[in-house]
Amino acid sequence: MGKGSSNGTRVIALVGPAGAGKTSLAEAMLFAAGTSDRLGSTANGSSIGDSSPESRQRGGSTELNLYRFDYLGESFAILDGPGSIGFAADGARALAVADAAIVVVDPDPARAPLAAPALRALDELGIPHLIFVNRIDQAHGRIRELLSALQPVSVSPLIARQLPIREGERVTGFIDLALERAFKYQAGGESERIEIPAELQDREIEARTHMLEQLADHDDDLLEQLLSDETPDADRIFQDLARETGETLGVSVLFGSASSSWGIGRLLKALRHETPCPDATAGRLGVTNPALYVFKVQHGSVGRLAYSRALGGSIAEGSDARDANGNHLRLGALFTVQGEKTQKLGEARDGDVVAVAKIDSIKPGQWLGLGQLPPPIEVEYPSRNCAVAIEPADRKDDVKLSGALQRLLEEDAGLVVEHDEASHEILLKGVNDEHLRTVLARLKRRYGVEVKSHAPTIGYRESIRRTVTQRGRHKKQTGGHGQFGDVIIEVRPLQRGAGFEFQEKITGGAVPRQWIPAVEDGVREALRKGALGFQVVDVAVTLVDGSYHSVDSSELAFRVAGRMAMHEALAAAQPHLLEPMHRLTVVCPSSATSRITSGVAGRRGQMLGMGPRDGWTGWDRIEALIPEAELGGLEAELRSQSQGLATYEAEFDHLAELNGPLADKVIQQRELEPA
Repeated sequence: MGKGSSNGTRVIALVGPAGAGKTSLAEAMLFAAGTSDRLGSTANGSSIGDSSPESRQRGGSTELNLYRFDYLGESFAILDGPGSIGFAADGARALAVADAAIVVVDPDPARAPLAAPALRALDELGIPHLIFVNRIDQAHGRIRELLSALQPVSVSPLIARQLPIREGERVTGFIDLALERAFKYQAGGESERIEIPAELQDREIEARTHMLEQLADHDDDLLEQLLSDETPDADRIFQDLARETGETLGVSVLFGSASSSWGIGRLLKALRHETPCPDATAGRLGVTNPALYVFKVQHGSVGRLAYSRALGGSIAEGSDARDANGNHLRLGALFTVQGEKTQKLGEARDGDVVAVAKIDSIKPGQWLGLGQLPPPIEVEYPSRNCAVAIEPADRKDDVKLSGALQRLLEEDAGLVVEHDEASHEILLKGVNDEHLRTVLARLKRRYGVEVKSHAPTIGYRESIRRTVTQRGRHKKQTGGHGQFGDVIIEVRPLQRGAGFEFQEKITGGAVPRQWIPAVEDGVREALRKGALGFQVVDVAVTLVDGSYHSVDSSELAFRVAGRMAMHEALAAAQPHLLEPMHRLTVVCPSSATSRITSGVAGRRGQMLGMGPRDGWTGWDRIEALIPEAELGGLEAELRSQSQGLATYEAEFDHLAELNGPLADKVIQQRELEPA
């Protein structure tokens, strides 16, 4: 597997928790492969990736980084996705078309659970992967302890490929268990081969035997060799390691230090020999003809570029392709991507990651190609739990803001824009507060649109408790025709969630038929703002009587009469406040469950139940009802209680009555708002 450059470009995704050093690892791989003449650093801003001002300011990835390099005659592309949950959506589509992934983790066993979401996503997508333990020079515990902590969050067994060599407590080298060779790390260069330390020879034999026994679980011939005390040759071991990876039967574990370039050469060799070729990924995704999968769109100085992966064969610039709806289009210019830099390309070879120009009709997540297209790829995105209401700081920027938001929505799969009809607010919804702050900064920097933002208006409503009958009489005399409308309505409460009903029981033509719809219109206008200042829900209105004037009555007069009657009826019908309740679903490590349930209860949450999360060892699922007013800041609180691992979804469930001091405070605040 992976022999020769004819196999096309192989794509490696870097995944794992925020702060583990994924971008630093990418920089180290580029340097080790000779693509970069320096070891870029995210800390001092010299990295090829994370080049946007938002990433530089944050000190971490806010968007997907793309790189490419050649190593010993093989072509590779790297997809470096953000580890922070707030920006994870940007790499979600790209991950699905990777040939393999490297899960980058810290050497601290206490942080092992942070790798759970990445490992689960790879298992569910069926993507081959290995684990790279970064910052091994900062390790204080034992690798065995780390593996013991990582194994419960991995579906496949972990295969330790290396044994650390220590001087005191510091790791200074490793023993390659497949090659039975020892190496000492050298600063900024290739590791130096040394003799296996005498004190580690027994431990090396034990660790190597365990690795071979794991491989023998899926290789009967190897098992016979082991039972016969025969020594398998290195080629067979590497073939088995490649098969274990390619068929996701096991997960190899390597270690090193990206910032010191330790262990990078060994990692690159493992990728070269063990990463499946593009045709394996094409088979997994159902690709039978040359096709491009668009996983990201970026608007920049060269216009709109669609970042894509070619599978199933090569595709040239200017090719006639078609989309999933059968529409034909011609491919524009093709570019390779290296960080923020692009270079023109005449043809996308099998497996290449390229940027395609002038295919504006194609959206992220779509295929286009030269024949029958593969089925759509299902991608799961983080929930958009946080929202801000925005408006342009300068009203003249309304159109400019609309266009900028459309572009941001194309670029950022974690972003949603909604228009709240009740509050007339533009709601910008994202994964968390950090995500939204970054989006607003990008909106100003790239599109020159400055906005004012505030917390969204809570969807309070009001209803009534008693039935009342009320007259509404509108009489106005002017120089010509006057205005006259007279109605009597009965207003009664309905069950929660029933909405609004309007009926009429007019007899004898007390209100002419043509003006009854105007009465309903007036009643509906009054519902927009009830006696407490909020939209009124769950009421029924019956027009029971009225009178008219043959000359002065009109549609306008009866609409005003209906509105007057309804306003007075609502004030007399014992109005009360309703607050929106959301059904909350939290998934979290079991170690954080008690803290999270206490926190939800402290936000007036009502627990509905909890139990194990399906398919996840050591994780729980919590169900609760919580007021919409209490959702602000919940995401940050949950993550602080769970090492950043807890996530939640909240959906509107029902309106519940709100009384007492809380209701009084809400009503007082509404009274202070400008009309």
